[in-house]
This record gives sequence, C-alpha cells and structure tokens, in this order.
Amino acid sequence: MNIKQTFGKTMLSLIMIVFLLFIGCFESVINTLTPEKDEPITVPIDSNVAGANTEFGFNLFNAIWETEQNQNIFISPFSVSVVLTMTLNGAAGETEQAMIDTLQLQGIDTNSINSSYGQLQQTLQTSDPKVTLTIANSLWGNQGIQFTPDFLQRNTQFFNAEISILDFLDPSSLTTINQWVNDNTNSKIPKILDEIDSNAVLFLINAIYFKGAWQTEFDPAHTRDGPFHLTNGSKKQVPMMFRSGRYSHYRADAFQAVNLPYGDGRISMYIFLPNRNSNLNAFLETLNPENWENWMSQFREQEISLRMPKFKLEYGTKELNDALTTLGMGIAFDQSRADFSRMVSLEDLGANLYIDKVSHKTFIEVNEEGTEAAAVTIVGVVKTSLPPQFTVDRPFFFAIRDNETKTVLFMGTVVEP
Repeated sequence: MNIKQTFGKTMLSLIMIVFLLFIGCFESVINTLTPEKDEPITVPIDSNVAGANTEFGFNLFNAIWETEQNQNIFISPFSVSVVLTMTLNGAAGETEQAMIDTLQLQGIDTNSINSSYGQLQQTLQTSDPKVTLTIANSLWGNQGIQFTPDFLQRNTQFFNAEISILDFLDPSSLTTINQWVNDNTNSKIPKILDEIDSNAVLFLINAIYFKGAWQTEFDPAHTRDGPFHLTNGSKKQVPMMFRSGRYSHYRADAFQAVNLPYGDGRISMYIFLPNRNSNLNAFLETLNPENWENWMSQFREQEISLRMPKFKLEYGTKELNDALTTLGMGIAFDQSRADFSRMVSLEDLGANLYIDKVSHKTFIEVNEEGTEAAAVTIVGVVKTSLPPQFTVDRPFFFAIRDNETKTVLFMGTVVEP
C-alpha cells in the first residue's frame, strides 16, 4: 500500500471519529433539553383545590356534627372528596354544578381539578420511613353497561383508579369488592357493602390507610389510668399516656392546641382542647378555613407536659346522603333530576342514573407508638327501575268493572282491532 493510500485511509478514519463524537455531543445536548418519554410531567397543585378540600372537610364535619352532637365522630374528608370528584367526572348540567358547589370547586376548570387531585394523591404518599400512607381508588361496573370512554379515561389517568367489570347478580361480586376494601385498608375495614342493589350500575371507591410512629414516642411505663370528663358531667377512667418535652403549641382565649408530629414531621396530629369554661360545641362554631389558617400560623415550640388518652374508634358505615344534601348536592340523589349523562349514555341505558348512597367507614387507634387509621368511601350509582313493558299488540280480553260494587258491566275480547 503506498503512502497516498495510507494517508487517505487515516484521514477517513479521523473524519469518522470526529463525526461520531459530534453526533454523541449533539444527542447529549438534545437529551438535556428533552425529557425522557417515560418521565411523568408534574403538574403543580392548584392552591384553590387544596383550599377547597379543607373548606369542604369542615363543612362536612359540621353537617354531621349537627345530627350527632356529643358523639364520637371520625371521618376522612379527603377520602370523601376524592371519590366525589371521581363521580363528578360523570356528572352534567345542574348535577355537575351542585357537586362543584358542594366540593367548593367553583371557578376551577375540570382539568385543573383532576390534575390537582392526581398530583395531591402522589404528593401525600410520603417516603418517610416512619410513616405509611397509601391511597387507592377503584371503579366497579356492572357487566353489560357501556361507560363513556372519557369518564373512564379521566379516572384512570388522574386518580389511577382500577377498573373492574363484574356480574352484580353473582354473589361472588360482593365478596370481591369487599376483599379489595380489606386489602387496601390493611384489614382495618373488612367490608363496606352488605349487599348489591339489583339496579346497581357502578361503585366508585376510595380507600386510605395510614400508620405513623410519633416523632418521639410515649413511654408505656408512664401510662396510667386517669379521669376523662364527659359532657354529662361524669368522669370515666381511661388509660392516659404521658410525656414531657418540646411541642409546637398554641393558646387562644377559649382553647389551647398542640401539634404532635409523626416521623420526620411532615404529618402531624393537632389536638384542640377547649378551656374548662368553654366546650366543644363553642369551639366547633369557630371552625372555618379562615380561623384554621390563622391558628396554624401561631403555633410556637415550648416545653409541654402532655397527657392524652389512648383510644380506638371504629366509626361504623355512615351514609353521608343527608349531610351532602345539606351542603347542596341533593339533586345527585334525586331519581328524576340527577344527570350523570357523562358517565353512561342514558339513551342506550334506557333509564336515568342517580347516586343511591355515599357510605363512609373509618378506623383509628392511637397509642404510645403512634397512630393507625383507615377510611373507605363508596359511591353507589344505580339506575331508575324501568316500568314493566305492557304492549297490547296481540288478541286480548277486557272488562269494564264498577270497583265500588264490584259489578262487571262489560267484558269482551279483541282479536282484530
């Protein structure tokens, strides 16, 4: 091989190397500018949606308290708002607006509502090793019902809802749904349904499970029985935990409050204790979003001697229909007026859809180690009963009768009208 050929091959190799290096650098630059396809795009949480959830929660609690004063109440307003927002994706007209008003989501567009709830659920599921918080959603449809693709798509995309089609006439469907509830609440809520209505079309379910260890646990050796003053003036001996240490605390004119953090402090339990010359009713009358935000800003850390009861509550299956009707969404429960035409084609169904019931069930246990809690909310959507079909299109017998005297005045048959 002569010098000229050798030089030519060497130059060609150098050119190829430079070209490949250039391509590599170019791809590297492009990759820095373009996100990977599999990387989810984060949408900021609309602060109005977060605020609406807080306001709805206080409204719902107060509506329940109105009918259950001086009783233990434990609800998860977030669970209720999530499942109602999932249902909202199938509502239209006045029903949609009534649900938006009840959820305090006025003036927020549908995409922002859905994306904010989706992002909120992702954000809440903390990576704190001392805290477990799981949120699961599901839709259970009756076989033979054609749900609109947009309704299903929104609930899978934003709420990560599992979609299952079952034969509601098969007794095993009840077991399947309750098993999902049991699995997603770590067996704290074994079931939410006792039966499936013959006109049931769809169940939308949200399940939340929480287990958090106190940032600083109580020593069980310091737990002693002590008096708890009841609303009727009597006392009850209950196990009282004790710990002395630095806590974030706030004192107002009519109450004091303490912040009990779990794990790294991102999630806390706030306890509001009315003064002895006040009471729980008076405090709840002041519970609103404005006051809440004001109180939250005034907690300051200080040394506290804290005594609080260990307790365990199971707030049995509670129908929220009356409370939600009080808050303005009664139309959704109305057989003739409810409009869920974005959920199913009512023309194809041949009947109207309405919410039969919104049921809520919760569990909480508080002890020296921390707190374990679970909640399930289920929206049952049913169809109106179709009237029996009576088409007089073949030979028939007829009679004309006086119903008071039971006298048959005429009778006959028609074989050819």
